[in-house]
Amino acid sequence: MTDTFHPLDPLSAAEFTAVTRLLGEEHGVTPPQWRYASIEMFEPSKADVAAFDANGTHPDRQAVVVCFERTSNSTHKALVSLRDSKVLAFNHIPDQQANFTVDEWEEADEALRTNPEVIAALAERGITDMSLVFMDTWTYGDVLIPDKYKGRRIGWSDTWVRSAPGRNPYAGPVNGFHCVIDLNTMELLEIEDTFTVDRPEVMGEYVPRHVPDRIRNQSTREPLKPLDITQSEGPSFTLTGNKLEWQNWSLRVGFNYREGMTIHGVSYRDNGRERPIAHRLSFAEMMVPYRDHCDDHYRRTAFDIGEWGIGFMTTSLELGCDCLGEIRYLDATLHDSKGEPYEIKNAICIHEEDNAVLWKHVDHDDAEVRRMRRLTVSFHVTVANYEYLTYWRFYQDGNIECEVRATGIMVVSHFPDGQEHPHGSLVDDRTYAPFHQHFLVARMDLDVDGTENTVYASETQIEPVGPDNPYGLSLRQVNTPLQTEAEGKQDMNYATQRAWKVVNENTTTGLGLHPSYKLVPGGAFPAMFPPDSPILARCRAIEHTLWVTPNNRDERWPAGEFVNQSSVDHGLPEWTAANRSIVNTDVVLWYVFGIHHITRPEDWPIMPVDVVNFWLKPVGFFDRNPSLDVQASPPAACHAHHEHGSH
Repeated sequence: MTDTFHPLDPLSAAEFTAVTRLLGEEHGVTPPQWRYASIEMFEPSKADVAAFDANGTHPDRQAVVVCFERTSNSTHKALVSLRDSKVLAFNHIPDQQANFTVDEWEEADEALRTNPEVIAALAERGITDMSLVFMDTWTYGDVLIPDKYKGRRIGWSDTWVRSAPGRNPYAGPVNGFHCVIDLNTMELLEIEDTFTVDRPEVMGEYVPRHVPDRIRNQSTREPLKPLDITQSEGPSFTLTGNKLEWQNWSLRVGFNYREGMTIHGVSYRDNGRERPIAHRLSFAEMMVPYRDHCDDHYRRTAFDIGEWGIGFMTTSLELGCDCLGEIRYLDATLHDSKGEPYEIKNAICIHEEDNAVLWKHVDHDDAEVRRMRRLTVSFHVTVANYEYLTYWRFYQDGNIECEVRATGIMVVSHFPDGQEHPHGSLVDDRTYAPFHQHFLVARMDLDVDGTENTVYASETQIEPVGPDNPYGLSLRQVNTPLQTEAEGKQDMNYATQRAWKVVNENTTTGLGLHPSYKLVPGGAFPAMFPPDSPILARCRAIEHTLWVTPNNRDERWPAGEFVNQSSVDHGLPEWTAANRSIVNTDVVLWYVFGIHHITRPEDWPIMPVDVVNFWLKPVGFFDRNPSLDVQASPPAACHAHHEHGSH
């Protein structure tokens, strides 16, 4: 182990190799007959982490593995001890499909593009250059799988064609043409050739060299002058292994195939005392249903975390393009479906950002002002046509912000002259982008000043006009403890500005208050499904803005562990049916937010980022503004002198 090792560090390349070697030796799990869908660290318990932090006691280093045998289409789950070089468990998981792998996605594209039946069918449509064709395979929900293919590991494909090499494939949908493929054998099961649409003239290019001259020549935008961000003395944070410290904050950065970047052990040093705030922060699911029942889109519901894994989709970040300033990066190590490790360089970006004013007041001739700086930890994922950019930000005043930006390219369909497109917006000539939604579920294991917390719904109440309130001015803040999981199912309430406080009632601050952090909601919207929808049945987690559960290390996935080809949600609805107590215990908050995407022409041919966020804010956690001790910026940093221009 290295000097910087910690039990929460992600698995290394050597550990991935050791896992696959043990499973090969003890259970015959060897490619190509077997595929590794996922290998991740089995995270140690809070007690084990605390013991290591206190006295260096090393817990067993373990890995959880999901793999499947292709001939029998059988899924297995294993637990491997790396310390003891031993497979502790190897169990068949009946009637479940493992997550889709990147290798399968790439192999399906190749298999379909070289299939003689597909080539012939596309030739009938006038498409003969298969090098311009892209077959994008999606997963199925169980309710949509034809009976004749039940029990198989299958996918369905979109077909896209570029107008020329290097151009945008998503600008060229081949409407009404889809393939069904067995992903274990890469056998073409069926070609669905249901309708055709004459291709209109569209402008679907965004790479400058492919944008037509007539569009580029219309631009009146003047070039920007350079904006240089420098830190002559380097960044103010320290990164030791995966431990990050900055401005009283301390945290660890993790990574796995499914959630991508994870945040651990968040604490704030308050006058020399380390005060815990969160044990673990991550995204546990992402559901993207397309709200259009037509032939091209009715199967299009993606679970980008549960079916695919956004760790696998993480992209390498580049200085100046994705991150700006004095940057530190963390690489990520993952594995392919053979179990062989690979590295994602610069998977995680860490940097400081200036964020305007932190606090200010002008009193007669005296002004006191402090600049706000924030620490940003980010990673980006590309899931086929879409990009998701995730930022966890830590502020000097104790705030934590989670921001997600969605960009990339919308799915579009062409339609004939005169035809309606009621479930999407016109974005180009006879081309519409279907309405869809991006539901994200943030899993937050908060430990506010300790493990035992209680969650309160915090709402503003209007006091009626009366003798004690003659002008109708008075408001009250009503805080209601959530005592059971049934009460922990909460929804947004605009009328009362509902938020939720995580309170430690076992301690008090200098003001005599119980310290708390408040979840300030943002980006929340209703599911907008009829209750009997079989699509909703796969992820009933989206029926509420917030769920609160007692912490259970086995309860990680709100739509269930095995989402690929699922029929019902085996996650939050099943766990909370027990209606367990959530009073003064180790609680987990599951916050559902995202983007209700009513598409628009301005999102085409590439979408400017759509930004959503939520906050965790201290409420009575500190005795006063914790950023009072932020130093004023030196005058030279506030006033730049230029030879040109006026002030």
